[in-house]
Amino acid sequence: MKEAVLQLAHQDAFHLRPASKFARVTSRYRSRIWVEREGVEVDGKSVLGLLLLAPLAGLEVHVRAEGIDEDEALEAIRHYFDQDQQQFEEDGLGEG
Repeated sequence: MKEAVLQLAHQDAFHLRPASKFARVTSRYRSRIWVEREGVEVDGKSVLGLLLLAPLAGLEVHVRAEGIDEDEALEAIRHYFDQDQQQFEEDGLGEG
C-alpha cells in the first residue's frame, strides 16, 4: 500500500466537475484507491463518494492506493493535483 498527503488548490476541488475528472484518473488503475479529507474516507473512483468531501473545509487530503499498479496510480493522482494547482494559479484565483 502506498500513501500520500496532498494539498488541494482550493475549497471547490471536489465539486462535480473536478470530482468527475479525479474519478476518471483513478478509474484507469486496477488498484483500490481511497481519499480522506477531514476524517471522511471515500472510494477514490466514486464520483458520488468524492462529492461527500466537497463541503469539508480542510485543504489537506490523504490518498491511499493498494494493488498491482499502486505506484502508477499515486503518481497520476499527484500529477492531477499539480495540474489543478497550476490551473488555479494561472486563472489568477490563487492570489489573495
